[in-house]
Amino acid sequence: MAYEAQTQTAILTRMLDASPSNMDKRQGSVTYDLLSPASIELAMAYIELEQVLKLGFADTSYGIYLDLRCKELGLTRKPAVKAVGDITFTGPEDTFIPKGTEVSTGGKIPVYFKTMADCRLTGGSATVGAEAKTGGFSGNVTIGAIKLLFGAYSGVVSVTNTSTFNGGVDLETDEDLLNRYMERVRRPAASGNANQYRQWALEIAGISDAKVYPLWNGNGTVKIALLDSNKRAPLPSKVAQVNQYIASVAPVGAAITVVAATEVPIHVSGTYTLKPGATLEDARRQIAEGVANYLKTLAFSDAIVRYTQIANVVLDTDAVVDYANLQVNSGTANLTIESGSVAVLGTVN
Repeated sequence: MAYEAQTQTAILTRMLDASPSNMDKRQGSVTYDLLSPASIELAMAYIELEQVLKLGFADTSYGIYLDLRCKELGLTRKPAVKAVGDITFTGPEDTFIPKGTEVSTGGKIPVYFKTMADCRLTGGSATVGAEAKTGGFSGNVTIGAIKLLFGAYSGVVSVTNTSTFNGGVDLETDEDLLNRYMERVRRPAASGNANQYRQWALEIAGISDAKVYPLWNGNGTVKIALLDSNKRAPLPSKVAQVNQYIASVAPVGAAITVVAATEVPIHVSGTYTLKPGATLEDARRQIAEGVANYLKTLAFSDAIVRYTQIANVVLDTDAVVDYANLQVNSGTANLTIESGSVAVLGTVN
């Protein structure tokens, strides 16, 4: 970069060369010792100038400096979103559980939730909506993960979640914010063109991609299919949020239809030869994780689910040595995913 050559040695050499020739400039002389500290400070200033240059350009910026760069185009970092779901309490009849009661998953890194309404136990149980105390993906806990109740009812009333919590999204990363910035620059949006509808959809926290279909059902109609941060179909509440926002900024007269991407389950089955010490459950878990990650790379970008890539995923797992009779959706051919749909993990048998 511009200031790499401005080292302390180079700066000190220039300063000594600029000093009168009849002065003693040897190491240890008064001139040398006086100029050395100044050269160190100047070298540090050049290092900071190097950083300032990087922070001034979007692709080398980060953190709050990237926020400032994006703000010039009206882009703001998408905030973290709290996961929501239902919690079931069981205990003595007619026990009153007030709004804001805290529960937790427990464990080394517990996730905390609070109820969003009052409830009273009827027939020994009650179910009430709850949300994570803080936004983030960690709030998307599985069935039965919530176990602990805090407050006066601890030990008297038990708690669990009979369904998963969904919708939790982490604060937008620098990488994702930079991608939106680059898209805004490289895909000019104006007068309600397809680029602008896509950018409007991506401004909503929890939406990672959108596909726009202009004139999909006649003049003035626009359809937008959405993916969430996990490259799956968003929750209905998130679709409604996107629809409401786009309707508020879209050109007058536009007939807007916002939908979640249609999920197409990909089922994998086969016979697996396991490595010593590995279990079938290890293989199933690793294959599921690998296939899910592969399918995420295809979402809205590649319509073909390739059989050979699924086979590679199976062979790349730590638990599997070889396979036989591998089938993807009961066949051995590539699968074509329709536009507006997304391939997601089904079953691994």
